[in-house]
Amino acid sequence: MTSTSELSDHFLRACEQAAIAAARWRGRGERKKADGAAVEAMRSVFDTVPFDGRVAIGEGERDDAPMLYIGEPLGSLQGVSGAPQIDIAVDPLECTNHCALDLPNAIAVLAAAPRGTLLHAPDCYMDKIAGGAELNGQLSLEAEPAWNIEQACTILEKKPEDLKVVVMDRPRHEKLIKTLRDLGVAVPLIGDGDVAAALNAADPNSDIDMLMGIGAAPEGVITATALRGLGGHFEGKLVTTNEDHESRARQMVGDDIDKIWTRDDLCNSSDAIFVASGVCSGYLPGVEFLGGGRAAVHSEVLHVSNGTRQFISTEMKI
Repeated sequence: MTSTSELSDHFLRACEQAAIAAARWRGRGERKKADGAAVEAMRSVFDTVPFDGRVAIGEGERDDAPMLYIGEPLGSLQGVSGAPQIDIAVDPLECTNHCALDLPNAIAVLAAAPRGTLLHAPDCYMDKIAGGAELNGQLSLEAEPAWNIEQACTILEKKPEDLKVVVMDRPRHEKLIKTLRDLGVAVPLIGDGDVAAALNAADPNSDIDMLMGIGAAPEGVITATALRGLGGHFEGKLVTTNEDHESRARQMVGDDIDKIWTRDDLCNSSDAIFVASGVCSGYLPGVEFLGGGRAAVHSEVLHVSNGTRQFISTEMKI
């Protein structure tokens, strides 16, 4: 049986091609065109991959094309007996706004795992909390921010004023940001890019301790996969903003719509991988367009089974 990791080169190529396509639109103010280019580039690679794939969670439903829609079949072995059945959580261009403005941390990113082992849910919001390995199992979305800060201070042997908690700069987070700052915590704000922020929180060499707040659900599943490989903490809870989203969520997750999903609920297989390629420099260097019709792409492949992180730079003809 082919493992997910054995297909990692194909998934890397999908992210690389999406990154190159999106990078052509850097700084042009055309977020939708950048996103569409990344989607089509990634889809064209997926069409050649020898697997029976499916988008478990992505950017939208089928009517929202050209997105890689939830439930979309992927791969060249659809319906073939014995073909590896793989689910994908995907964002062909995470941080579309950052790509449009040529700001840091735009990436092409995905997580892949055996069928049925990634959360299969609609493209809605997700409340999230993430931290490093020392905090794994020690934080809770059920608790108030003050309790989580106290926990982190005790475990990390820090004072609140020594903590850094990343939060997305959104009106919905005004109360959270005020609460954290009233506790003395430093709160670096990000415009987009909570995948990169959560990876920073899980990195023992980073000065970021935690991520809190509401972001997109697909990125939550992708992040949970990466943090499972890194041994970090992650929890998520689906957040719906209208009746249509709530109805679709109930159809897909049933009575679990209000569940707090742990890292291993969101990705419940060790045969999983996380892949990201840089579009705009930040957590990963951005795409470099070289002379002679060539480009250099810088990526990370994280194998959940053993926690191996590969940082790969590829130069190719375009």
